Amino acid sequence: MARTHDVIVIGAGAAGLTAAGGCARFGLRVALVERDRMGGECLNTGCVPSKALLAAAHHAQAVRAAGRFGIATPPPTVDFNQVRAHLHAAIAAIAPHDSEERFRAWGVEVLRGEARLLDATGRVSVDGRVLSAPRIVLATGSRPAIPDIEGLADTPYLTNETLWDLDRRPDHLLVLGGGPVGIEMAQAFRRLGSAVTVLSAGEPLPRDDPAAAAVVLDRLVGEGVTLRRNARVVRARAMAEGVQLETAEGETIAGSHLLVATGRRAAIEGLGLAAAGVAVDPHGIRVDARFRTANRRIFAIGDGRDGPRFTHVAGQEGTVVVMNLALGLPAKLTTHALPWVTFTDPELAQVGLTEAAARARHGRVEVHCEVFAENDRAVTEGERAGFMKVITVRGRVVGATIVGAGAGELVLPWSLAITGKASPWAISGAMVPYPTRSELSKAVAFSAFETRIFGPWPRRWARLLARLRR
Repeated sequence: MARTHDVIVIGAGAAGLTAAGGCARFGLRVALVERDRMGGECLNTGCVPSKALLAAAHHAQAVRAAGRFGIATPPPTVDFNQVRAHLHAAIAAIAPHDSEERFRAWGVEVLRGEARLLDATGRVSVDGRVLSAPRIVLATGSRPAIPDIEGLADTPYLTNETLWDLDRRPDHLLVLGGGPVGIEMAQAFRRLGSAVTVLSAGEPLPRDDPAAAAVVLDRLVGEGVTLRRNARVVRARAMAEGVQLETAEGETIAGSHLLVATGRRAAIEGLGLAAAGVAVDPHGIRVDARFRTANRRIFAIGDGRDGPRFTHVAGQEGTVVVMNLALGLPAKLTTHALPWVTFTDPELAQVGLTEAAARARHGRVEVHCEVFAENDRAVTEGERAGFMKVITVRGRVVGATIVGAGAGELVLPWSLAITGKASPWAISGAMVPYPTRSELSKAVAFSAFETRIFGPWPRRWARLLARLRR
């Protein structure tokens, strides 16, 4: 059959929107198929509502903490309906960026419905209509991974997909899972007035630097969050006043609500992958460095493929696919400078390798560290907790860990350093405004070669010049 399009993109989240919009703006005929809401998980049930909730919680906590600045206030009163309205207002404000109207204006044909690959030649069925294109992009995202726990299926629980429609604040929120989502939501709901218990199968925030994670977790405990480490939940049951969990040790924990935050899995069911010759593994669709599947006509990007699941990664992958499809360039994405942020207070940011990962890969490394307590801006704002740690191998930056207020905003220079677009020498020589937290980057960068600058030979030279001037 004749080709109806040049590219068919299935999924309108961060990855799919980037791919569809980019290809269309280069003049390709693009069909974009979405079965649910434009913007995908990040806009509707992930990044945007969660950060809006964290912002509301931050302001509640700021009221409680005002006394340390000499400002007397009564305890905050939280109107949870207004908090929820704020979340949905944030979604509505950002939604036009991902709207059908915007993409149709670029020439994208936006179709709403279920897409299924019919064969390996590029034919796709969308609710009975058959489309055909020489290239297909799968960007179907992910959904919550629900653990196999006895009784959980019969117990009411929340996920990131349903959390935002709560009509009242939980009295006692049980959080199953100690990853970034679970820890962020634990702090947010505690600050909004809920009792919160986190049950983590191991150490919370396991992928992060342990010392940095400890700064965050100590703050949560100080604010009243109960952390249960190494808690293996084996049974769940609904109760008259909420839910009850039982651990392998026989301990029971009761709460009014249960949030399941135990990771995500690829949303690739029902796509007809086998018929199209697309290979999968337990983590998602298998792809090469250019995001081509086993069927080279078909690309897979975003959370549906086997790889890191972040919105910013999905968007970058969409750009790589545009370069491949629209321009014919063999573009690839390298992740050695992969950044991520856990948006707690204080924030925890990582780019590249952690110290432990760097030692495992390279053996001998150099670690350079500055603490927020010695940064004048942090001192004036009373935000002294945290540190910036940069790991180098023979002078080359391979990773940076930052924990502290606004840590996510301090990642960029170290992303550039890891990719070779900046150097510690250049960062240390940059003039930055005073007082700002950017001075931490300058100080850490300088410490990478401070001992050499003030070493024996430079000191001898300086003394010689001094004698000659006498």
